[in-house]
Amino acid sequence: MAGILDGRVALVTGATGGIGSAIARRLAETGAAVVVGYHSSENAAVRLLSSLPRGNHIVAEASVADSVGLAGLAERIGKQYGRLDLLVNCAGTTRFVPHPDLDSLDDALIDRIFAVNVRGVIATARAMRELLDRGDAALIVNISSIAGVMAMGSNIAYCASKAAVDNLTKSLARALAPKIRVISVSPGVVDTEFIKGLDQAWRDAQAGRTPLGRLGSPDDVADAVLAAATSLRFSTGVILPVDGGRPLA
Repeated sequence: MAGILDGRVALVTGATGGIGSAIARRLAETGAAVVVGYHSSENAAVRLLSSLPRGNHIVAEASVADSVGLAGLAERIGKQYGRLDLLVNCAGTTRFVPHPDLDSLDDALIDRIFAVNVRGVIATARAMRELLDRGDAALIVNISSIAGVMAMGSNIAYCASKAAVDNLTKSLARALAPKIRVISVSPGVVDTEFIKGLDQAWRDAQAGRTPLGRLGSPDDVADAVLAAATSLRFSTGVILPVDGGRPLA
C-alpha cells in the first residue's frame, strides 16, 4: 500500500489521540501529506509530526468548536497545498457518567459533547468544503462509535452524539455528492491509552463479549479509514463497523 496516497492531502482533527495518531501515521505511510490537527496538545502534535515518515506534513491548531479558527485553518491549508483530498473528523470528547445518573450529566458537559462531537463535524466539513471540491476524489471520514447504534457508552449524551454523527454522514453524503464522498467509521471499544487506564476486569469483559475475542486497536480504525479512501470508492453515506462483531453478542 506504500505510495497509494501519493500526492493527496489529508487533514486529521483530533490527531493527538490514540485513534487520531494511528490514522495520521497510516495516511503518511501511504504517501499523503498530513495536516496534524490538534486543539490543546501542542507538544503531542509536534511529537507526532516528528514521528511521521518524511513528507510535506504540518501541525495546525484549531478547535472544531471554533468556526472562525476552522476558517483560518482552511485558508492555511489552501495556501500550503492548494486543496484538500481527505478530511478525517476524529476530534471528540466525553466523560464517564453512569447512564442512570442524570444529575451528574450536567448541562456544561452535554453542551461540550454536542459542540465538539456533532457541531464540530458540520463546522469542519463546512470550512473545508471548498478545498475538498477542488479535488477529483474527495472524501470525508467521520469517526463515529458503536455507542451510536447500541446506546451503550461513556454516557447517554455521548451515545446520542455518535448517533447524530452517523445521521450526519448520510445527510452530508447526499448533500455533497457527487464531488465529495462521506463515510462513517464506527469502532467498538478501542484499546487506546484512555481505555488501558480502566479496570482490567472491565476490559476483559468487553473483549469477552466481542465475537472476535479482543478489543479493537487504533490500527484497526486506521486501516478502515485507509480502505474508505482507497478501496471503497463507490461507497458513500454508509457506516463502516470496526467492532469485532460486538453487536452480535
